[in-house]
Amino acid sequence: MIENNPALIDAIRDRFAHVDSCPFQGPRIFFENAGGALTLKSVVDTSSFYASLPDNPGRINAAGQAGQNVIDKAKADLAVFMNASSGQFFTGESGTELLFRLIRTACVNSPGKSTVIGSSIEHPATRSAARRWAEISGLNYENVPHDNETGLVTAEAYAALLTPDVAVATILHASPVTGMAMDVAAISKTIRGVAPECLIIVDGIQHAAHGQIDLDSYDVDGYAISPYKVFSRHGYGIAWASDKLSILPHDMLINAPATGWEFGTRDAGAYATVSDVVSYFEWLGGETSPETGRREKIEAAGRAIHAYEAHLVDAMINGTGNLPGLRDMAHVKIIAGADNSSREGLVSIAVEGMSSPDVVEALNRQGIRTHTRKADHYSGNVLAPLDLADCVRVSLCHYNTLQEVAEFLGAIGEIKVEIAA
Repeated sequence: MIENNPALIDAIRDRFAHVDSCPFQGPRIFFENAGGALTLKSVVDTSSFYASLPDNPGRINAAGQAGQNVIDKAKADLAVFMNASSGQFFTGESGTELLFRLIRTACVNSPGKSTVIGSSIEHPATRSAARRWAEISGLNYENVPHDNETGLVTAEAYAALLTPDVAVATILHASPVTGMAMDVAAISKTIRGVAPECLIIVDGIQHAAHGQIDLDSYDVDGYAISPYKVFSRHGYGIAWASDKLSILPHDMLINAPATGWEFGTRDAGAYATVSDVVSYFEWLGGETSPETGRREKIEAAGRAIHAYEAHLVDAMINGTGNLPGLRDMAHVKIIAGADNSSREGLVSIAVEGMSSPDVVEALNRQGIRTHTRKADHYSGNVLAPLDLADCVRVSLCHYNTLQEVAEFLGAIGEIKVEIAA
């Protein structure tokens, strides 16, 4: 466990850059993890080293071969981290770009007049891609409505609209607006029960930092993450494609290997930082469990992260020490409810009588970094049905502390005083 181990919390925080201060702002509490998690110090060092190398991976020289070995190792590490016994991993511009590629390939290879199904809770990375390529490919698009009160879409909701002609399905693993995690395995099983040959693509971008990924148990065909949201750096995304999806005709160079999905020279440094992230999860699993196997330690790390973040979220909602929680503040509305077991390290709120940008700025003046989500093309699908123009997203990660939560609650209490004044 993390919560009762101050020495471990200190050791965790010591592995991240800028954990309690910003080089531009000074001391600050970082509750903007859904916008991009803190970066491992090892990732910073690794990025600097590989950025200095002129050699292309795979060239017949020592540096080129070393670069290719780094890429091969990272792909093997990803297979352990995400528990993928088949399929392939590759990098691209971003998680969003990779989701577009996966969904485009699935749609253009589907029979005409078949159906693409997705849900209203999804980030536009999948919703936009699915709707665009369904239209271009002559496919129908079916929207599964999410539950506004819980911020979730369930397998039962998908089941109500499934038909045997569903050829492509998209699933959001966790929402960057509500913080809720969907039951991917249950949704996938429900889809397979009606349309067994359906190509299923999952957006795992928000989920990746908050718990383990288990591709073998999901029975899906595509999964994408953004490494900057899971302790690495900006500038690339990672996708996994099943063997079934990999062999479908897709954008590629003429006469290139039929299953190749990457374009141009790869950044060995990006792949190397992936191995740093996997090594971190292994280390944490070793600190929080007696496990010795790599996958077992990663799973243990995921359980520890989930439990500790749930502890922090509970304190934020229900209070800590003599500080009332968000649920006890009459001027605060908690998006998707105070009692929601699907929440992953994120609480979105609206403050009565004050716009969310003003709340974010007031918190920022006190050194607490949060973020505004507006009812725009990114978050309108979630906020508009709640009659909210915006909300304040407070996103935690396992390197945050109970003291930081207490400081946030005190600041929100002061905002109440400001409104009353």
